[in-house]
Amino acid sequence: MSDLIHLLKELIACPSVSPDDADCQKIIAERLARLGFECESMRFGDVDNLWARYGKHAPLVVFAGHTDVVPPGPIEDWTSLPFQPDIREGFLYGRGACDMKSAVAAMVIAAEKFVQQNPRFTGSLAFLITSDEEAAAIHGTRKVIEVLQARGEKIDYCIVGEPSSETHVGDQIRIGRRGSLHGHLTIHGKQGHVAHPHLAKNPIHLCLPALHEIAQTEWDKGNESFPFTTFQITNIHSGTGAANVIPGHLEVMFNFRFSTAVTVQELQQRTQDILHKHGLTFDLKWNVGGEPFLTQKGVLIAATQLAIQEVAGLDTRLSTGGGTSDGRFIAPTGAKVVELGVSHATAHQVNECVRVEDVKILVKIYERLLKILLR
Repeated sequence: MSDLIHLLKELIACPSVSPDDADCQKIIAERLARLGFECESMRFGDVDNLWARYGKHAPLVVFAGHTDVVPPGPIEDWTSLPFQPDIREGFLYGRGACDMKSAVAAMVIAAEKFVQQNPRFTGSLAFLITSDEEAAAIHGTRKVIEVLQARGEKIDYCIVGEPSSETHVGDQIRIGRRGSLHGHLTIHGKQGHVAHPHLAKNPIHLCLPALHEIAQTEWDKGNESFPFTTFQITNIHSGTGAANVIPGHLEVMFNFRFSTAVTVQELQQRTQDILHKHGLTFDLKWNVGGEPFLTQKGVLIAATQLAIQEVAGLDTRLSTGGGTSDGRFIAPTGAKVVELGVSHATAHQVNECVRVEDVKILVKIYERLLKILLR
């Protein structure tokens, strides 16, 4: 597996802070092209995407992932430099080691092994790799899917390499994700002097009861597949910076992570009803980050469970927890989607790392999964 670790180190050494790919996809494409994959670069805006396909027939199995990473934060907080991969006590350290260059490297190595051993397999194998997952996610997988649909390329099964495991690789897979709904609320008051509050309207004071009610509201109870919907305020800003001025406006950013037990329209309407009930004057802009999706039990889930059991000896748990992933753009096409990767324990953290042995196991699981789906 020395080739695996070499590739993973090579990818981590690329400072691919979103949306910069920093030549990761070039490294991947060169390896896949040598296998016989038809590699196509798709650049939208400042985002690089790679679509690489081997074969022309159904079923089409796709490995999906991203090469972009979040910023490393203060370099001095890292034990070793974030873009200089370092192995210590069985763990490989570096930004992206967990989320998700380990899975991308494992996918490439698994594909190499599978194609070399089965050059005339049934169906097709493809890679969908983007550099726009950690940031806006506008010009990445979403755009590639639009292109594929326009030319009639239909994905049957998709394995997303997000770090899905808890403690041991394969102990948990994601079979769906909650939806994400962002709100940008502006409360309008009236600016004035703090010594004359009767001549002003303080939007901070005015909004507090409404925000408290929204934060305490039970939006649903979830269902057998999803936990209940949650609401979180992420930013609040108001004021001129002066200590003696009542502000005229208050801006609040918030997010719903919602289940299939409630719709976007219901969340929007109920939120606005609470704001109106408290007599607020406001503007509210919405942005749907993604609808919830769920892969029902069937061929893909059964194959994934079997591959994990045979390779790792684990009875994997099925989960819909966590944040969003690019699976939200793939699932609406009718594709069956699962997320299978290493442990998410250090994702986005200082000293992000992955257990080397887990990446080796992941390669074997991916390879076995391909043999089941494309036998």
